[in-house]
Amino acid sequence: MKDYKPTTPSRRHMQGYDFTGLTTNAPLKALTFGLHKPVGRNNQGRVTSMHRGGGVKRLYRMIDFKQTLRDVPAKVAALEYDPNRTARIALLHYANGAKAYILAPQGLAAGDTVITAPSTPVRPGNRMQLGNMPQGTLVHNIELHPGRGGQIVRSAGSAATVLAHDAGLTQLVLPSSETRLVNSLCFASIGQLSNAEHALIWLGKAGRSRKLGRRPKVRGTAKNPVDHPYGGGEGRQGRGTRRPKTMHGKTTGGHKTRNKKKKSGKFIMRRRTK
Repeated sequence: MKDYKPTTPSRRHMQGYDFTGLTTNAPLKALTFGLHKPVGRNNQGRVTSMHRGGGVKRLYRMIDFKQTLRDVPAKVAALEYDPNRTARIALLHYANGAKAYILAPQGLAAGDTVITAPSTPVRPGNRMQLGNMPQGTLVHNIELHPGRGGQIVRSAGSAATVLAHDAGLTQLVLPSSETRLVNSLCFASIGQLSNAEHALIWLGKAGRSRKLGRRPKVRGTAKNPVDHPYGGGEGRQGRGTRRPKTMHGKTTGGHKTRNKKKKSGKFIMRRRTK
C-alpha cells in the first residue's frame, strides 16, 4: 500500500498501490487490443446502468482463462498491472513458443514455472482438475463446466476452498461463504489471487472515481418526485414508504433475486450468509 503526504484535504487519507514486484515492461502487443466501452448503454444506445461513462483509455489484455495447453511447462516472464481487473496478471512463455496472460496468484514470481495438467504438484499457478486436489486446497479461476474456462473466483485476493469429493462432484466453499458442487473434471488454478490489499484502497477524491469511469451519483431524496419515489418534499423528508424502492419503484432491501427455477440451483448446497 502507498500512503500520500497530506498536502491537501483529499490527500490526507488517500491510499494507492505501490506496485512492488511488478515488471516495468510494456504489455505484449500481440495480446492487447483497444477496448470499446459501452458506458452503461445497451445495443439500442439506451442507458441501462446508471452513473457510468468517461474514464481513462485502456488496452485490454487477453487473459487465457481456459489454459488449454496441457502438460506443457511455461515460464513466468513478467508480472504486470492490468487496468481492466483488480488482480495482477502474469505473462507466460510456454516451452513450445506460445505466449499467454493468466491471472497471477500470490507467491508467483518472475522466473517460476507453471503447468496445466489433470494432476500437477500443488503449487501456486499450476492448474489441474478439481477431483485430483487434496482437501483444503485454495483455488481460483474455476470452471463450472468442463472445457468452458474459468468463470468464478477471479477478483483480487479471492480464493475458494476444496471441501470434499463425492460421486464425481467436488464441494467448494466460495469466497461468499456459499457451498457449491462442481464437476470434478473441471479445472481450477491453485492459490489465492494476488493484490489482496485492493479492498483497502481509499480513493480520497471524486477525481479518481471519474478516472475509473464512475460518474456522480445523486441521492434519491434530492430528486424530484417524477424522478424517484423518494423525491420531493420541503427540506429533508423521510422516504415516505415502508419498503425501500429503486428509482423504478421496485422493492429492494434484502429479498432474494435468484430465479428459483434455475437449473444450476441444485448444485448449491448452502446459500451464502448475509
